[in-house]
Amino acid sequence: MLEVGCGIGRNLDHLRGTSVGVEHNRRAVEIARGRGLNAFTAEDLRASPWATPGRFDSLLFSHVLEHMQAAQATELVRGYLDLLADAGRVVAVTPQEPASVPIRRTWSSWTSMRSKECSAAPASGRGPILVSAPRLAGVVFKYNEFVTIARKRVR
Repeated sequence: MLEVGCGIGRNLDHLRGTSVGVEHNRRAVEIARGRGLNAFTAEDLRASPWATPGRFDSLLFSHVLEHMQAAQATELVRGYLDLLADAGRVVAVTPQEPASVPIRRTWSSWTSMRSKECSAAPASGRGPILVSAPRLAGVVFKYNEFVTIARKRVR
């Protein structure tokens, strides 16, 4: 799995040895590497042996896409699709209201799931193949998230 926006490696740690992370924050990459995780900046990843076409069976965008507009999210996902295996999966995890972290973000909804995450996730493929509980659940369950999984189109 390639996690885009891995931060200091919380998800990478759970998948230790089977995942690689990419992060724009160099300090976060240093911390992740200090924890023994495979983490890179985007430039360093592209210069590494990990950057071979079709290398990963999944791409993970966990709490990343809600921080950008739909066009930016789509561009970000498309920027890594070459590293995804044919029929590989793109997983997008976004928070529902209320968020546990009080920062400005674009809230996910069924509409935005279809217009942003779902259009960004396959970005040239088909999906979604799984979507989690409706937005109302986020009001009841503080940490509820939308999870969208899409499969890359085989050409």
